[in-house]
Formats: sequence, C-alpha cells, structure tokens
Amino acid sequence: MARIEGVLLPHNKRLEYGLTYLYGVGLNSSRQVLSKLSIDFNKRVKDLTDKEISAIQKELSSNYTIEGELRKEVMLDIKRLQEIGSYRGLRHKRGLPVRGQRTKTNARTRKGPRKAAVSLKKKPPAKK
Repeated sequence: MARIEGVLLPHNKRLEYGLTYLYGVGLNSSRQVLSKLSIDFNKRVKDLTDKEISAIQKELSSNYTIEGELRKEVMLDIKRLQEIGSYRGLRHKRGLPVRGQRTKTNARTRKGPRKAAVSLKKKPPAKK
C-alpha cells in the first residue's frame, strides 16, 4: 500500500499517473521525479518497494510544495487578496468568477444552482 504525504495511491495505476493523485503534482512533475530517481514510468504502484516509496516521498517533500502546505499557501494568497480589497479578492469573497468570465450566463460552477425566479404577479386575496 503506497502512502505518500498521507494520500493512498491507487494500486493498479501506472506510477506516473498514480503520483498525480497528490495535490500539486501533475503529470509533468510526476515524470520529472521518476526520471530523476530513475524509476520506470510503466511500473505499477503496487509493485513499488519501500525504498522507492521513501525516495519518492523524500524527493517530493524536499523539492515540491504539495498537499497541505500548498493548500494553506493558496488559502493565504486568497485571504491576502480579500484583505487588501483588490477586485480579485472581492470576486473570491462573493463567490463569482475571478478571471473575467461572463456572469449573465454560464457561471453556474462558481455561483451554484439557480435560485427560483421571483414572481411579479399579484397574488389573489386570501379567502376567509
């Protein structure tokens, strides 16, 4: 069972793709780490030895910002933008798209599900 930075890697995946399950490790950085350690890309995660796992762990923790540390860094960056009152910070605070996308339509991912439309019709008087 390969556990790196507190994340269980999927057993049957090839190693280069299995490492991408770590937050902050993409395919390119995964390949860089494996080539630096001269580990075969095609090797499966379940076939790793303890020595190889510790070598990968050491390489990632020393040369890359990943998992909790990276999440904290991103959170602090967003918090800083909000505190200084920048436009991007306000967009983060309001839960709207930050990078200039349109919001009249197509912003559902950031805005969440549609809210019910407010009806402008007059309601009939209540019966007694």
